[in-house]
Amino acid sequence: MSESTKKPIDFMGFRKIASVLSIALIVVSIAMLAVRGLNFGLDFTGGTSVELEYRQAPALDDIRNRLSDAGYEQFVVQNFGADTTVLVRMAESSNDQLAPEVVEVLSADGTELELVSSEFVGSQVGDELKEDSGLGLLIALAVVLIYVGMRFQFKFGIASVVPLAHDVIIVLGIFALFQWTFDLSVLAALLAVIGYSLNDTIVVADRIRENFRTMREGDSWHIINTSIHQTISRTINTSGTTLVVLLALFFLGGEAINNFAIALIIGVVVGTYSSIYVSANLLLALHVDRHDLMVPAKEGLAGEEEENEEPPEWLNRM
Repeated sequence: MSESTKKPIDFMGFRKIASVLSIALIVVSIAMLAVRGLNFGLDFTGGTSVELEYRQAPALDDIRNRLSDAGYEQFVVQNFGADTTVLVRMAESSNDQLAPEVVEVLSADGTELELVSSEFVGSQVGDELKEDSGLGLLIALAVVLIYVGMRFQFKFGIASVVPLAHDVIIVLGIFALFQWTFDLSVLAALLAVIGYSLNDTIVVADRIRENFRTMREGDSWHIINTSIHQTISRTINTSGTTLVVLLALFFLGGEAINNFAIALIIGVVVGTYSSIYVSANLLLALHVDRHDLMVPAKEGLAGEEEENEEPPEWLNRM
């Protein structure tokens, strides 16, 4: 049986279950954000930044262990430029003695290092980052709505933006639930999730649009099921290879990018699900049909020719 004649999987047969699952995840995520809130990192809360220069490249895990043993709790240790330069960011108020204390703790075993600089970043900068990051996410969603609405049709715009908001809220809810640190790297991951999920959703939406114009039989339910069936192998392959890379980053990339990798892993899984069940589900709920995708009447014969043309060759290959 060829791909074109094979009976498509009834993905939309599970649409009610998927709707209940999505609503439950959104409600729980919003509740977690309201009750527990996000555990903002030093990028947002402010603190003291201490730059150190070592004679030889140190092991960052050893530095973290020494600081923990000395009683420091909230801090971030990472290389800064060269392997011998280390940046230690600590959730401590402005204190002239903090940098010398850190140097003393880290050089207690005879390790040679030098204090390069020390500076304090107030919480006001963090508050501005929170506002700017939230505004950036909203602008990104608004631009997507406008673009997809112009590129496809307004119903497709709604069915593309809502899944993106769905993905972002769930990722934030999971971070609030487990109190994982939310810093600028996680914010960057959220923006990447929006781009990834949008790409996946656009692929499905484009196939749905093409099938509405080329398939002569079947209602919206059948056409959407067929479209998802035709793109599901591409979706699984793309998500699978992306997850392999992200899992490698999580297990081998070190503590500095763990939260970044976690946010992307969650985002890819949720984004793959939403591109199938949230987006397509919304198109059915909005009663999308052939009339929404008809070529405008003013194009006259051009519209009739497009209506009668054969499906593009690339459509049959996928």
